[in-house]
Amino acid sequence: MSQQIETLVILGASGDLTSRLLLPGLASYLASPRAHEVALIGVDRSPVTDDQWRAKVKQAFAGDSSPLAKRVVAATRHVQADVSNADDLTRLLGQLSGRIALYFALPPMVTEAACRALATIPLPAGLTLALEKPFGTDLASARALNRHLEMMLPEQQLFRVDHFLGKSTVLNLLGLRFANRIFEPLFSAPNVDSIEIVVDETLGLEGRAGYYDSAGALVDMIQSHLLLVLALATMEPPASLSPDDLRGAMAQVLRATRPLRKNGTASRRARYGAGRIGSRDLAAYVDEVGVDPQRHTETLAEVSLVIDNWRWAGVPITLRSGKALGRARQDILVRFKDVPHLPSGLTGVAGPSCLRISIKPATLDLDVVLNGEGDPFVLERSVLHTQLRDGDLSAYGEVIASLLEGDSSLSVRGDVAEECWRIVTPILEAWRKDAVPLETYPAGSEGPA
Repeated sequence: MSQQIETLVILGASGDLTSRLLLPGLASYLASPRAHEVALIGVDRSPVTDDQWRAKVKQAFAGDSSPLAKRVVAATRHVQADVSNADDLTRLLGQLSGRIALYFALPPMVTEAACRALATIPLPAGLTLALEKPFGTDLASARALNRHLEMMLPEQQLFRVDHFLGKSTVLNLLGLRFANRIFEPLFSAPNVDSIEIVVDETLGLEGRAGYYDSAGALVDMIQSHLLLVLALATMEPPASLSPDDLRGAMAQVLRATRPLRKNGTASRRARYGAGRIGSRDLAAYVDEVGVDPQRHTETLAEVSLVIDNWRWAGVPITLRSGKALGRARQDILVRFKDVPHLPSGLTGVAGPSCLRISIKPATLDLDVVLNGEGDPFVLERSVLHTQLRDGDLSAYGEVIASLLEGDSSLSVRGDVAEECWRIVTPILEAWRKDAVPLETYPAGSEGPA
């Protein structure tokens, strides 16, 4: 219990991330049996009264009438401070007691400035820093930020957030792979033809040009979320799910991962043009408010990777994510190799089976080839389908719970964050040199041809 956080401080309390994800995630946690008492403090440069902040928290907590949530709303307060100013941070920390977590709901550059300011002042015992992705803006900045943080606090007090690790379906990969003899032996190069991890959205920019136009789909989705899903899907079985064992196994497989072509050209990039999704008409990305067309920011990224180890040698892995597409998908597809020999006389079905793990909706489908109805020598493809169970908490609820409970299993370790940047760096460099053309696709389509 000594590891539990007693005060949660949200830096960047007026931002979209706080109202849309963090506060509802906290409400999800407070309504669960795992919850414990916690003080909530909002911090921002803007002058906000305690009553205004409480109203924002109460609105985000709508639907959660638990006594604990009501106490948190009644006691929460707002502090006006410049988080990049050492004096303001000293004043803020001096008002707090117990074990404290500072949650940086801030852009990367502001987070780095705040960390530099924190390094110049005395820090309270047990302080934990929770940093949102992207962690740094490239490999060099991620390494520099890691070295800076390591001089301030031990790794177990650094919580690098990636909410995809809180998705119950992503975590279901652990049980699916390591609790079933039927699957784990098949997850290897002799049996798997290819792996595809896809997260496609029907949403467009949605007013996020300030961040997204300088990041793009590769950095926003693949560099963080999808590479971590890849690590869970391909890592060696860990001895336990302790933070050291789990994150160590993820780091090991990511160290062996690289672009299919070392020059980064085994990739695609595209951005959406004007189109229609359902009943919505979307303007072209370049016409969205706040977008600089000269940046050549992509809204769809696709990369081909390989893992240079015994288990996965030679298996191509595709990661793809795009915006403003006609169909929303969050799928992990494991395509198995065809049988080495089909006895003569069996007909009807060609091609290998596929295991489809859908993150949203949470389902699992496995193709099985069986003797067909009627003529038993004509094969048919059937699908074994099951609904995967959702966790009690939302993805951000899991993140908040792990942070407040002092459990770093769902935190991205420093070396893992650096490996993710290392993997995408050749691709980013190829794109900056225009070695990979920037394609276009109509909003509402399946993407570029």
